[in-house]
Amino acid sequence: MSDEIIDDRQELTPEQVAMKDRDRDALHILPLETLPFETPPLRRAKLIKNVRLNSVVELFSDAKAGSGQMEIDHIANQFGWPPRPPHKDLVLLKKLAPLHSYDVYSLRMKFRELGIPVSSIDDLKLSGDKVKELTKYMKTFTFPLIQQIYGDDVSVQSFDDLVGLFRDPDITKVREKLGILSEKLMIEIHEVPTFLEDYGDVFLSLSYYRQCMDEVEPAIDMFLEALQEVRENYQLKQNLNLMQTCDTVEATLNSLMAAISGRFETFDRYTGNMWQNLNAERFRQVKRFIEDYHTTIGGCLCAITVKMQAWSLRFPHAEAGGPAQRSEFIVSEMKQGIDYLREIESNAPKVEAIDWDSE
Repeated sequence: MSDEIIDDRQELTPEQVAMKDRDRDALHILPLETLPFETPPLRRAKLIKNVRLNSVVELFSDAKAGSGQMEIDHIANQFGWPPRPPHKDLVLLKKLAPLHSYDVYSLRMKFRELGIPVSSIDDLKLSGDKVKELTKYMKTFTFPLIQQIYGDDVSVQSFDDLVGLFRDPDITKVREKLGILSEKLMIEIHEVPTFLEDYGDVFLSLSYYRQCMDEVEPAIDMFLEALQEVRENYQLKQNLNLMQTCDTVEATLNSLMAAISGRFETFDRYTGNMWQNLNAERFRQVKRFIEDYHTTIGGCLCAITVKMQAWSLRFPHAEAGGPAQRSEFIVSEMKQGIDYLREIESNAPKVEAIDWDSE
């Protein structure tokens, strides 16, 4: 199976490679080729979150033909699997379906919990292009480390420069820099590369989620403006069920975005505290704290992003669709899954329960 997948990748066009990278970087898409499925059509499919926040198998997607989606409960009939015992692929799909987000950071946590193997660790990393996009976000977290270790050394301007020092052919120079980091972080020299890898990865995850939030906020603003127009429509305002739905959707979106913003503020505060007395253990505390929230933040941002993308696709500009069409879409699609969103937030770890050593 693995040989077949590798061969397929070698034959991909640049456009197909770019599409695969976009899928891997998305919150709501899980390419199934990365997992041990036995059924060939499934290895070419994706698991996605639809506008109602249900997980469905997307067997094909084409600009002309559209998206061929199938509910997981119907997959067995599609492939002629017997009801007993359940097919291995169906068992795996049912493990994946309840996950709140398919971003790589949430998947790492959940795959470990569920004992799900992947074909390559690179399948749970962001693409190179996405990492480049996140450079401006990463500077907030990497520059303080560089300053702590190197001060005003102009030869080290980025995290890549810092990591690159340990690939320098000058062994004496490398040993010296390793010694500086080892002493500053109070860890053994051989632990330094792992520390840097963990440091870069945990703050890359935070940068990724921040970017996702920044990208969805304009769409939320446009949607809330549309909600207000629906409320002000003379005929529609008589529909009490519609008015209540508008209020519920708006309140849920505002509450979730406020909660996500609040968590980012907490991350910033804890990260700032870490720099007051930098060492590896303090970083590990911050790392655990941030990772505890990966599935909550990823789940909320995934659901909100899917909803906003669906709205923007249906109503791409302020004049698209009339009040009646918009109100119908709000009730039939945007309202669906609101309880699911609340469930994600209600199950989030409690900040008060995190044992943070401020000493």
